[in-house]
Parts: sequence; structure tokens; C-alpha cells
Amino acid sequence: MIKVPLRLVVKNLLRHPVRSILTVLSLAVAVFLLCLLRSLVVSLDAGVREARSDRLIVQSAVSLFVYIPQSYDTKIRQVEGVEDVCSWTWFGGYYQEQSNFFAQFAVDSDRLLSMYPEMVLVEGSEADFLADRRGCLIGDQLASAYGFKLGDSIPIIGSLFPRTDGGTWDFQVKGIYTSTSSNVDRKTLFFHYKYLQESRDTGAASGPSNVAVFVVRLMDGARPEEVMARIDALFENGPQRVQTTTEAAFQAQFVSMVGNIPLFVSSLGGGVFLAILLAVINTMLMAAREQVQDSGIMKALGFTNLSVFLVLLLQSLLLALAGGGLGILAALGVADSIAEMIGSQFPGFAVTGETVLLAATLSIVIGLVAGLTPGLRLGRLNVAQSMRAEV
Repeated sequence: MIKVPLRLVVKNLLRHPVRSILTVLSLAVAVFLLCLLRSLVVSLDAGVREARSDRLIVQSAVSLFVYIPQSYDTKIRQVEGVEDVCSWTWFGGYYQEQSNFFAQFAVDSDRLLSMYPEMVLVEGSEADFLADRRGCLIGDQLASAYGFKLGDSIPIIGSLFPRTDGGTWDFQVKGIYTSTSSNVDRKTLFFHYKYLQESRDTGAASGPSNVAVFVVRLMDGARPEEVMARIDALFENGPQRVQTTTEAAFQAQFVSMVGNIPLFVSSLGGGVFLAILLAVINTMLMAAREQVQDSGIMKALGFTNLSVFLVLLLQSLLLALAGGGLGILAALGVADSIAEMIGSQFPGFAVTGETVLLAATLSIVIGLVAGLTPGLRLGRLNVAQSMRAEV
């Protein structure tokens, strides 16, 4: 049976408390950063991962910022394999101040909830929303962030679509939704496209005509590639050529717009991991040098080479687990606050169980790798070498 004096493990860690504390804190900061960086990558990929295979996005072949005719709606509906169509138009306004920015979309309101079954109303009703042309649906996270309640009026200052009288667009909260998928942002305001269209037609507001994109729902059994080819071919000769993509490919466009953030963040995380690994290895090398004579005494008392090795390895593991645990707890503690701050740009930000497991695994790996070489060196020394403090 292998004997390991656990009290000696703790005593050795407390021999230099400042060094141990600094090592633990360094590990905690590194693991904290790794958790947040990994969560950022996960949030960027969430929209792509959770995109539905039965929805397509039709946009201008020139650019996402070039609008397409509203009349395309009827023609797209007639394409074989298409079950329903819903237009989305980016509104781009802000609430009271420009810093109070969140997404707003003008949509075909009577089709929105059927097109997105993952959107679930937790307050209000679809009937109330449809009955009021100034009505809107807002996400529960948006309601929480600004204190909006059912029945409130939300004045939005139009940037792309300013009102000609210089006033605000006043939307009435008729429903608050949550989402069962991170594919739908819970900090968004949806309102009637017809309200926007009427305001432009009557001169009450100005801005781009037509719509930004059409969301297409496929019939059961329809092949996405074939339907995309039919839609693109239908408008090949204009007046505005279109490009039809899967919902996953469309979501991926937004990730690419801000550069290869996943690669950058992953590289940064790898650098942090390597730096802290080297720091812990250095700590354990110093600890091993200080404990040479202790190992000789242990062997003289009958402890095996393996026991000496495990004493140092356990010290390394305890430091790594303490630091990793603190870092994980800190990341979990601030995750909600960070999600509130960056939710508009990176919806779905959260420290997931997979991220916690990865951080814990990396902490264990750091502990094992940092303690392995110094521990083996101590274990190989005989009693005479140890007592002479030769290492």
C-alpha cells in the first residue's frame, strides 16, 4: 500500500504562504479569463449551431445593406417547397440616448411567431399585438434591462427611418417573449412592418423603401439546396438579384463581419494557458529544490520513491485546483453582468457546463504537468544524494 503523508503536503504548501497564494491567484486569473474567452467563442457560434434547417434567408446578392422589393414576397411564396415567408427590416433606432441601443426589426407581424416557434410569449398575447398597429413584442432580457412592462410606451428615435416631424416612434408593449434557443436574441423589439410602410407612404417618415431580407420556411421534405436554387433563379434577371442561404450560413456572416474572432480568442486563451503553465512549473521546481532533504528523510524512514513523487505532485494539484476553482467561481459570478453588457453584440453569452468542465480539466492538466518533472527528479534521488542536497 502506498503511504502519502498528507500533513506534509499541506505543511510544504504553507512553508511559503505568499508564494502559494500568488500562484493560486495567478491560476485563478488565468482560468477566469479562459472561461470568459471560451464563453465568448461559444456565444459567437451559438447562432450557427442552433440555426434551423427548415428556414432560409433571402437577401440582396449585392449586399445585406441593399434592400429588396416587398413585391418579392408573393413570388417567393409560389416557389415549390416554400411554405411561408416573413420579411425582416432593420430599424436601427435608439431609446432616449444613442448609448441605449438594442435591436429593432419591422416584421410581417402575423407570421413572426409561427415562423419562429422558439419564441414563446410569457406576457401578453399575439392577438393584442396584432390588434394595435403600434404594438410591439420585446424580449424578456430587454424588458429586464430597461424596466419595460406590458402596456408601456417605448419611444424610439429613428436613425435610418426618422420621422419628418422630428418626433419619436412610440411603440406599445403588447407582449414579452422568451426564447428556447440562443438563435433568437432576447433583447430585441419587433413591430409591424405595415406601420413602417404606411409612415413612409404618407410622408410621416423617411428612409429606405422595401425590405432587408425575407425569411423562408420550407415545407416538410423540401430540399434546401433545391429551393435556394429556384429562388435565386427566379430573380436572376432582376430588378434586384438575390442570394438565398441557409439560416446557419446567414448567421455565420455576422461572425465573419467582425473578423476571425474565434481564432483570435482561442489563440489568446492558448497563450494564457501556456504562460500560467510555465509559472506553475517554475513554482514547483523551486519547491522541489527546497524539499530535497525532506525527501531523503522520508526515504530513510521507509517511504518509497513513489510516495516522495506523490507528495510533490499533490502539492501541484492542490495549487492548480484551488486556483482553477476560484477562477471558475469568479467567471460564474460575473457571467450574468457581462451578458447584460454585451448581449446586444453577443447574444447567448453564458458560462456553460462544458466551459466549466474544460476549465476544470485544464486546471488538473496544469497541476499534473507542473508537478510531474520535479516530482520524478525527487523520487529518483537516493538517501545520500538527498541528504547532501544534490539535485
